[in-house]
Amino acid sequence: MKVSTKGRYALRLMADLAEHGKGSFVPLREISTRQDISMKYLEQIVNQLSRAGLLQSIRGAQGGYRLVRPPAEYTAGEILRAAEGGLEPIACLTSDCPRGSDCLTQKFWAGLSNAIDAYVDSVTLEALLQGHHSK
Repeated sequence: MKVSTKGRYALRLMADLAEHGKGSFVPLREISTRQDISMKYLEQIVNQLSRAGLLQSIRGAQGGYRLVRPPAEYTAGEILRAAEGGLEPIACLTSDCPRGSDCLTQKFWAGLSNAIDAYVDSVTLEALLQGHHSK
């Protein structure tokens, strides 16, 4: 499994909001500057995250984005899935594989997928912030 730039940037965006938002709306331009990510790319990402119900937005001079829940209630897995569409290491785990019942390796790939899910779902935004601040 390879996480795309969109997934990595989504996680950085959400961590930035957790660190700098503190419940208030943060302008996308500020996040863009801090994270060195283009506004155009961030706009695509916030649209996906907003549609997934992870962000709240407000327009206007005092507008921006904020988390809808406390950082401890978001997992890296939830954010990555919203940005990536899924985290399965191979496509046949999410579609009807013609070799499904005969595949000798399907159980291996399912186990890997479960291990990935367990890890990314065990890490919260709060834990990412604590890990960063303890450096």
